[in-house]
Amino acid sequence: MKNHRNLDIWLERACHLTVVGLSVAAAFLLRFDFAIPVGVVPILKQALLIAIVVKLPIFDLIGFYRGVRRFVSIPDLYLVFLGNLAGSVLFVTVSMFWIGPPMPRSVLMIDAILCFVATALVRFSVRICDETFRERPLLERKGILIYGAGAAGAELVREIHSNRCTHYEVKGFLDDDPLKQHARILGIPVLGSGRQAFSVVRRLNRRTPAVGEIIIAVPSATGPQMRELLANCRAARIPCKTVPGIDELLSGRVLSAQVRNPSVQDLLGRQQVRLDETHVQRSIAGRSVLVTGAAGSIGSELCRQVARFRPACLVAFDQAESDLFRIENELRERYPELELVTALGNIRETDRLAEVLRQQQVESIFHAAAYKHVPMMESHVVEAVRNNILGTWNLVRAARSQNVSSLLMISSDKAVNPICVMGATKRVCERIVSARWPGNGQTKCVSVRFGNVLGSNGSVVPIFQAQIAAGGPIRVTHPEARRYFMTISEAVSLVVQASTRSEGAEIFVLDMGEPIRIVDLAENMIRLAGKVPYEDIDIEFTGLRPGEKLIEEIRGKSEGLMATSSEKMHVIRDRPLTWDRVDQWIAELKELIAARQETEIIAHLQRMVPEYAPPGSRERQLLEMVPAESPGELRSVS
Repeated sequence: MKNHRNLDIWLERACHLTVVGLSVAAAFLLRFDFAIPVGVVPILKQALLIAIVVKLPIFDLIGFYRGVRRFVSIPDLYLVFLGNLAGSVLFVTVSMFWIGPPMPRSVLMIDAILCFVATALVRFSVRICDETFRERPLLERKGILIYGAGAAGAELVREIHSNRCTHYEVKGFLDDDPLKQHARILGIPVLGSGRQAFSVVRRLNRRTPAVGEIIIAVPSATGPQMRELLANCRAARIPCKTVPGIDELLSGRVLSAQVRNPSVQDLLGRQQVRLDETHVQRSIAGRSVLVTGAAGSIGSELCRQVARFRPACLVAFDQAESDLFRIENELRERYPELELVTALGNIRETDRLAEVLRQQQVESIFHAAAYKHVPMMESHVVEAVRNNILGTWNLVRAARSQNVSSLLMISSDKAVNPICVMGATKRVCERIVSARWPGNGQTKCVSVRFGNVLGSNGSVVPIFQAQIAAGGPIRVTHPEARRYFMTISEAVSLVVQASTRSEGAEIFVLDMGEPIRIVDLAENMIRLAGKVPYEDIDIEFTGLRPGEKLIEEIRGKSEGLMATSSEKMHVIRDRPLTWDRVDQWIAELKELIAARQETEIIAHLQRMVPEYAPPGSRERQLLEMVPAESPGELRSVS
């Protein structure tokens, strides 16, 4: 392959040598009407020698031969222009000095133009042959329409034209921009708007099936836009796929190879969060970092992202042996240089926590260990309180006693005006984390609050996928139930970013976009599977489960959101409790837990979280009488 590349470079140099000589000769022929006087021939010979000696080294110096001719584009044309400009200027200078007045000025101008055109043709010759003249192998091709006549759509057409082995043949574009209607892009016509997809497909398929698929090439589409695009494609009654965004393209494969079926993430339209890597690098690199709940969905993604920034040591702490073993193997394979310690243990064990923090000299903690399944925690009050609250209290005490620099706890939107045990425990944990430690403790403790995470253990998406695979029905709690959704990578990226902005005692709230109706998500997932909702796959409404809200919130009524330097993140500064009050409340909680008095435990939670409205309470009854907030009211919060 290297020899082939070297041969191509020397062949191109030979072509340029010929082009330089021919352009000078042609310039003289044009100047003297193809009848060069005998006295001018010596001048022509000198000019040929000067042009070759001057221009070819300039072409090499500018970088003509670094690019691969099959993939040349506008930047290469700019390089050709720059090389010819520099070469012609030097050619004029040397000619005026060496030959003097006998050298015709017009020849110099004509030569500059001819040489630029000829060298550009040489540079683009391979691509022109690939896209125009080279015969393609006889493959069975699928006719496609590309929905989106923008940069991504044009790039897809360009690649399909240059790829001899592609199975696609572009029949036309669809685009909703009125200015693009009836235009041609790279020789392909824009046949209509998205809403005309059905009529365009029917017209093209009138005699033979010319179009078998629509490819959506709008990687920047938001969630609502993507849902509209998919609806237009479904109206055409042929399959559709989508082109990924730039982050997926960076995986290294070609664009056409990454055309894929639309996913749930496309429907949500979450834009990828960009980490402020400078600050993150500074806060993680060279430090010993502990992640609790490291084997879970959030904890394992935290480990992956923290590992990228080269901590001195990454301590993965969890009680789930098998899952911890899996994430250990993954991290050791992906980051062989990483100093990784896997620590089996339970956050309820104070001595084990203190031992790990002391032995590994932990400087930063990401606390993701918690019981989180709402309906299950409603029937396991003691276990939820013991694990979530006492575990967090143990960790905060151990961190402060070991002078850990920072502790960040993963909280939940269910901690806002909680009506479930899990939400109430998370709100208590927020208050424990932000409590004032006696003396001048150096540990900065913060919480990060966000909603449902796509793909996490127990999340609704894999449950719906399993129900669709089984032929249905999909079970949805309520037709008006709405939830905030984020991808795991986005949520964890913002968590890591929040850790760099901590001053202590804050609650960071992540911008989760608009709340999405669960039934809409279910219907779209059925369509993504190629089925028709309520016909092929039915949807059943089962009623809200214990502890579930109709619509989740992201802040309490008395909490004010303040902006941060990140547009995707806001902060709430809670009024901190004194540590003595927390200590006394925990001591009373331990007695209730030992006696397993669930009713008294719930009443005790209400003393710490007055807004907690458990089933049967007067607050809950009043809450159920008030209509749920509309999405519009929720939007003003975020």
